[in-house]
Order: sequence, then C-alpha cells, then structure tokens
Amino acid sequence: MIVRIVFGVVAVVTLAVLAVLSWPQGFGLEHSIVIAQVVAFRPALAAAAVVLAVLLLAGMLVARRTRGLFGFLTVVLLLFAGGQAAVLATRGWVPDAGHAGASETATDDDIVVLSWNTLGGAADAASIAGLALRLGADVVTLPETPESTAAEVAALMTAGGKPVWAHTSSHGDYLSLSTSILVSTALGEYAVTDTFGDTGTLPSIVVSPVSGDGPTLAAVHPVAPTPDDLEGWRADLDWVDRLCGSPNLIVAGDFNSTLDHLTGIGDCRDAALTAGTAALGTWPTWLPALVGTPIDHVLTTGGWRVVSAEVIQSEDAAGSDHRPTTATLARE
Repeated sequence: MIVRIVFGVVAVVTLAVLAVLSWPQGFGLEHSIVIAQVVAFRPALAAAAVVLAVLLLAGMLVARRTRGLFGFLTVVLLLFAGGQAAVLATRGWVPDAGHAGASETATDDDIVVLSWNTLGGAADAASIAGLALRLGADVVTLPETPESTAAEVAALMTAGGKPVWAHTSSHGDYLSLSTSILVSTALGEYAVTDTFGDTGTLPSIVVSPVSGDGPTLAAVHPVAPTPDDLEGWRADLDWVDRLCGSPNLIVAGDFNSTLDHLTGIGDCRDAALTAGTAALGTWPTWLPALVGTPIDHVLTTGGWRVVSAEVIQSEDAAGSDHRPTTATLARE
C-alpha cells in the first residue's frame, strides 16, 4: 500500500511539474523563479525528457516492482517532449506559407530593423555597420553598445551611403551599461524622449520624431532574470508592457525574455512569430540556433505589417554572445 501511495505521489508531482513547464502562462508562473529560467530552453527540455524516457525504458527491464511507474513516466515524458516540439513548431524555424508575411515582398517604403546585443562592443563597429549596410537597415538597436562604438558605426554607415542619427543611453561607466539606437536620416530627425521612463539596471532608450510624423522607436534591454535580479526583471517587463501600450511603436532589443515571458505584453506583436522564425535561438552563439533561446525581438504595435523576419547566424564569430535579429516592416 505504501509503495502504491509513493508511486501515486511521484506520478501526480511529475504531471504537475510537466504541465507547468509546458504552459506556465496558464498557471501564472511564467515570471517565477526557476520556471522563468527553465522554460526559456524548450528544445533542451524536450531533449532531456527524451533521454530520461530512454533511461526509464531501460530501467523497466531490470526493475520489476517499479515497471508500472516507469512505463507511465516514460509515456508522460514522451508526450511532454512532443508538446515542446509542437510549441516550437507553431513559432517556426523557417518562414512558410502558413505564416503571415512569409511571402511578402519588401519595398523602398518599408522600414528595416536590425537589433544586436554587441556584448559591450565586443562585436566591433565595422561588423555592425557592414551588416546594417548589407541589410539596408533603417533602425539599428544596439544593447550593450557604448556611445563611442555607436558613433563609429554611424560614421561608417554614413560613408557607406546610409546616413543615420545616433543616440545612446548609459547607466554607468561599464560598456555593457549602455544602449544605443541608430535611425536613418531618411526617416526624419529623431530625438530622445523621457516620456516613457526607463528600465532599471540596464538602460533602454526611446526616440520620437521631432516633426511628430513617424513611429516611436525604442531600443530596450530588460535585466536578465537571475535570482538576484528577478524583481528587477519583472519591473522591466512591466515597463515594456506600458511602452507597448503606445500606438505606432517599433521596439527592438535584448528582452532577456522569450515569448513565454512576453505573453500579454501591451499591444505589441512579435515580428518573428508572425514570419514563422520565432523558435530560433538568439543566445548564446555557442549553441546552435535550433537549441538556443530566442530572447532578442523586434515588436510592433498597430499600423505595421511584418514583411519578413530573420535570426542572422552568419555573425556567430563576430565577438558577441547574441545573434542579430532583423525584421522588415511595412505600413498597413
């Protein structure tokens, strides 16, 4: 009897844990410690579940008394792994006809957004400017990029035929405590606005058109959800939520959050999710994009249609631990 009770408790606890990890938003736990960190790596969760299921199958061959429990857990783990794969498949690895914007064609009136956390400028100005020029980027958001690097990128882009305005916000002397944004002069003059406030530990920056004609642009960098900074991370996401209540907004950067954490963030929509590439990991670069976590995003509020979105994997050796992400947006 005791053995059956223990088996039952193990089964119920396992089901509860896997249910929460499968859909933390349904339980309101997506911002909770441990769950917030673990759910960010859905591919790793699926792989770990499959490995554990195989080990349990092997255990069934030698442990007769626990064979029933092991068999039950094996089935549950395989279903859990399949569920993770299904979630990732809905977010997409490659654009296809089933996703809005997948077959759109870019025009000269579209806005190309590039976002790249450069790890304190570890990705040098030449690499950043070269990528921005190849993409024809109109807006470049650069978390962890100091003013000196942003100015050098702006000079290189101007020399390459794409003049830009450069703005930087800093919270200290460390290179990682700066966030920069570059805006094509073709979009008109932009100036920093403090209307929306700022994130806490790491800086974000919001710029608006001086003429009042054009989208509000933001480069954001919420702090990472480490145990010591969990409250700061939640506060930063609340700030993003308020920012995303603004009309005609384009916001990009290192959110230190996946789509699981960004559920219900204001009126913002994720460009990669619309284009069918939201399952590709942007961090860290030493993991394949299929395994990493997608924490860098381009988001928009109303008035913009996603033409395309991509996680760029050609810059993995450029020095940063983040992959750049880009989206092409058209006015609706």
